[in-house]
Amino acid sequence: MTIQVGDRLPQATFRVMTAEGPAAKSTDDLFAGRRVILFAVPGAFTPTCHRNHMPGFVTHAAELRAKGVDAIYVTAVNDVFVMDAWLKASGAEGKVEGLSDGNADFARAIGLTMDGSGFGLGVRSQRYSMVVKDGVVEQLNVEAVSGKADVSTAEHLLNNL
Repeated sequence: MTIQVGDRLPQATFRVMTAEGPAAKSTDDLFAGRRVILFAVPGAFTPTCHRNHMPGFVTHAAELRAKGVDAIYVTAVNDVFVMDAWLKASGAEGKVEGLSDGNADFARAIGLTMDGSGFGLGVRSQRYSMVVKDGVVEQLNVEAVSGKADVSTAEHLLNNL
């Protein structure tokens, strides 16, 4: 079943990069007591993700935070090292935090996977954005086509916060 507005995020563990190296963080660690934006991409460095989706969150990070957002997270079915390199290459450090869902466990748990095997990508996350308040989905925007970034963009969220 696909997650819906009003649902609590399932328990999951992400990998994040810290100054000491990779570390595990649970959904409780990341979402409890906070209002955050989580956006997902099929893959770091892939064309739409890198050129169209991530840049808006980098550009509009301060405006999103001014609307009561405590953190901005991006997740993808990539390992923590790829996520870290992508954040650095995107100029997102200090604005967007990367959550590695390397085995697609979170994407499966919320029912938002896609089959990218036709492109050699295997199971990936669908493209979406959500606003989560204290672990509960407040807003959910899932793209109908994975190669497009329209309803899941930072600009769309800014207009709807």
